[in-house]
Amino acid sequence: MSRPKLLDLFSCAGGAGMGYSRAGFDVYAVDIDPQPNNPFPFHQGDALTRLRVLLEGGKIPFIRDGWVHWLGGADFDAAHASPPCQGYTALAAVHSNEWPKLYEPVKELLEALGLPYVIENVQGSPVRRDLVLCGEMFGLGVIRHRYFELGGWSAEQPPHRPHRGRVAGWRHGEYFDGPYFAVYGEGGGKGSVEQWQRAMGIDWTDVRREIAEAIPPAYTEFIGAQLLAHVQSEVAV
Repeated sequence: MSRPKLLDLFSCAGGAGMGYSRAGFDVYAVDIDPQPNNPFPFHQGDALTRLRVLLEGGKIPFIRDGWVHWLGGADFDAAHASPPCQGYTALAAVHSNEWPKLYEPVKELLEALGLPYVIENVQGSPVRRDLVLCGEMFGLGVIRHRYFELGGWSAEQPPHRPHRGRVAGWRHGEYFDGPYFAVYGEGGGKGSVEQWQRAMGIDWTDVRREIAEAIPPAYTEFIGAQLLAHVQSEVAV
């Protein structure tokens, strides 16, 4: 049997997609920027525009290793979206609110598409917290709390585990050791690329920006296993 297909919107370098792939989905990625390190069939374009194309019955091309896959909305079994979070952070006011707030239009289009979906975002966004995941739940070297809204299905919330110590790095001229790394920005003793890769569970890219923007694959592998069970149960009915 073929694996169910998942549409990964705002995919970046494929952190979320890798987790869903490990859970049993064939992943098809969309991002507005080129993502040469994304390991999945990829389409470069605006996610909202492409969702509207799918809703109108059109198809979009996904390219991987020279092959082109034309897929329409009916070809997908589920969707994930990680819209940019900057518009919901405290820094948005500093930047005169120039960053877009995409949660609402993304949710509206995903609901219209009619697939079970996941929307991921950070504290401060209006995303519903159906799942709250932390790196410590999966034995990772990051804390990295992320919030997930589930549309058309539900999943089990794992218990939150106490953090084992500090995030390693410099604070006010003093270096603190700890089991976690701050996987963002530069300086501050935040760790090498190799340490970031191990902390996040990412081995297919060594680009700091891509690692920093990623969702740890363990998060979406956990979500994806339950989403796959839901999709398969719907097919069996």
